[in-house]
Amino acid sequence: MFEKPLLVINGIGFGLSTILSLLRHSLSFRLKLLRHFMSPSSPSSSSSSEKPRNIVIVGASIAGYTAARTIAQYLLPNSPYRVVVVEPRDHFHFTWVLPRFCVAEGHEHKAFIPYGGYLPPGSLEADGGKVAWIRDRVARIERDAVTLEGSGEHIPYEFLVVATGSGATDSLPSRVPASDKEEGLALLRHMQRRIKEAKDLVVVGGGAAGVELATDAKSKYPEKNVTLVHSRSAVMHRFGPRLQAAALDGIKELGIEVVMGDRVVNEDKEKGVAVLKSGKEIVCDFLVNCTGQRPDSKLIAELSPSSISESSHILTKPTLQIQDDSLPNIYVCGDVSETNTTHPNTRSAMRQAMVCAFNVLAGIEGKKPKDVYEPHWLDGVIKLTLGLDKSVSNVGDEKTEFLFPTKERKEELMAAGAWHKLGAKPFEDDGSFLSKIKSKM
Repeated sequence: MFEKPLLVINGIGFGLSTILSLLRHSLSFRLKLLRHFMSPSSPSSSSSSEKPRNIVIVGASIAGYTAARTIAQYLLPNSPYRVVVVEPRDHFHFTWVLPRFCVAEGHEHKAFIPYGGYLPPGSLEADGGKVAWIRDRVARIERDAVTLEGSGEHIPYEFLVVATGSGATDSLPSRVPASDKEEGLALLRHMQRRIKEAKDLVVVGGGAAGVELATDAKSKYPEKNVTLVHSRSAVMHRFGPRLQAAALDGIKELGIEVVMGDRVVNEDKEKGVAVLKSGKEIVCDFLVNCTGQRPDSKLIAELSPSSISESSHILTKPTLQIQDDSLPNIYVCGDVSETNTTHPNTRSAMRQAMVCAFNVLAGIEGKKPKDVYEPHWLDGVIKLTLGLDKSVSNVGDEKTEFLFPTKERKEELMAAGAWHKLGAKPFEDDGSFLSKIKSKM
């Protein structure tokens, strides 16, 4: 009887505590900034004689990007530290819209958001900017440095934030397996063509990506035979029963065939069938794999094997320091971290990134890290599309669920909002970011 009111009260309390924490950090920084400008003997950060001390961030999906932004925002003008971001992609990939853009044509460019706008103004300036951005991959992490894959450059660090995410080896519709925007666009358009031309589409995996791609495809091409194969007894099995039921109802209303408790073991392209573990064969001329992603933890696995969980996540302390006491200056955030977050997503990744950022900022002042990350059910809010014009949002803890069915008016979904959030004007991309980072380096 009281479950829903208590859930609402808990959510409001969590929101207020989060806001108060950010206000506390902001006020503390403003006081430090005031003291800095009032002190006549403040050293200049532009001194050429002092070599910058690096805070290296590996990966610039939402967790790494947020960590870079937060640290750069709170570094004092005279700080000898700089943020060094290592990211191989030329654009931010807005992965939430990928299942939709694998089906709906003409929107694929909206999944690639220009980097740079989310950083504090002037961060990338060649003279005095607080951020250096390197378009490369990290090949190896050592106790005090990282080695780049492309250039072989050895970059020392005083603090390291690992935000390598998950699904690095996955393909569409979960991830775009390309570092260049143009290559990514080509892959999305190829997927659109394959789905459009298919008569018998088989989608493997009943999580969010599989449900959304299958329902979008059937909604756009109702004449197609679409089959969703899921190895569990319910679609959206990581969520509560109300969302599971709503998802299954939406799938069946569109006329999609659902096979649960079975898995695809082989695709026989000559016969034109997908073969299931049970022996059943499903007519198939195009199969899309939407199964789960693996955390990209190999760099830490080489440095500290004991810090890797059975699920290949990186084990962390509540402060998000790696669970290896010999490496107190290494922090981890986002999908690659083991934080017991029930439904990891953008919100949890951003909260973790800010915990890492504020603890790093404390560390450069010689203070112990005191910010901690605690999972909260509000991080698990999900909006699930069930066709081109229908969606359902779900929020709740393990005991109580709220469902909010909505009509989708824009085929591009929330792409424009994501561009705004990351400091870019929808959907304008002049390619200026790459020229800025080249001049910076």
